[in-house]
Amino acid sequence: MVNFMGVNSVRELVQHVGLADFLEQLVDAMDSDYRRWEQFDKSARHAIHSPIGVIELMPTSDGHLYCFKYVNGHPKNTAEGLLTVTAFGVLADVDTGYPLLVSELTLTTALRTAAMSVLAARHLARQDSRTMALIGNGAQSEFQALAFYHLQGIRQLRLFDTDPGASAKLERNLTRLDLPGLQIVRCTSVHEAVRGSDIVTTVTADKRNATILRPEMIEAGMHLNAVGGDCPGKTELHPDILRRSDALVVVEYEPQSRIEGEIQQMPAGFAVTEFTCVLRGTAPGRRTAQEVTVFDSVGFALEDFSALRTLHALLQQYPHLATPIDLIPEMQDPKDLFGVLHGTARQVPTPAHPEALPA
Repeated sequence: MVNFMGVNSVRELVQHVGLADFLEQLVDAMDSDYRRWEQFDKSARHAIHSPIGVIELMPTSDGHLYCFKYVNGHPKNTAEGLLTVTAFGVLADVDTGYPLLVSELTLTTALRTAAMSVLAARHLARQDSRTMALIGNGAQSEFQALAFYHLQGIRQLRLFDTDPGASAKLERNLTRLDLPGLQIVRCTSVHEAVRGSDIVTTVTADKRNATILRPEMIEAGMHLNAVGGDCPGKTELHPDILRRSDALVVVEYEPQSRIEGEIQQMPAGFAVTEFTCVLRGTAPGRRTAQEVTVFDSVGFALEDFSALRTLHALLQQYPHLATPIDLIPEMQDPKDLFGVLHGTARQVPTPAHPEALPA
């Protein structure tokens, strides 16, 4: 039997662990995995585009565990009462090829994306950052807000969305929680939200080249967490922001970001830094308090690997949250697959799978 975690199982797991602790475990797992970058098989995700959306597969392996994520992006979906992004994934044992865990990744992707934003900000934002503008207040916004509140010390959130109802939803959800010291400011424009912010997070959904942030909005010392531009033809930053002489542009995996990130707007020779180099100290992160830093975040398969192995490790503590599913035939004679169909094969327990790598 293979363990399955659905939406309710992940929700209950986060409640058992606590949101802040769960996010911190994701940050720690991604920090560990990005530091062993060379061990991973890396490729840009495989995308099938349509006029109204994209469906992607994101695989990777460290030679011991393998994972993939199926994920879609359909901005029109909300008008039909559907999510813009949904996902599921598999974690498998490389030695046998057997899956260890099948899991929902819609909630988990939102959590890991927020955790990755925090991990990048720890190396790129000013450490005294306390104010964040959050541009785009849809399905991802609470996760970003709470990750930066709990793990990065943000105490003022400046909100803007072209849909005032989205901002009202975000404020309502945050005010229901016990978040001492958090001030929420709803703004009437991007410019108003950005003014005076230490960190600017853009997480908009429109599938188009947009200029959410313009050069005149950017102040010295800002850290830009550009999350929403994550497929070809979809951007959020004016290219002149990237061209600033005092700007450091950091990406997850350059070959993928050249296709899907903010840097798709730039020529092939435009210099960027991969995050692993900053994390391991082979390239500088923030150098001065006045520098402008940009995390051109598109989401990379290594982050899903970190999230899936974290889920798998936590299931050792909370095994009741997994549902066994008969995804793989369990039989005494592995050559008698037809016997499973015919009802004559003897069923036997599948050998125990190895534990996940430490989270």
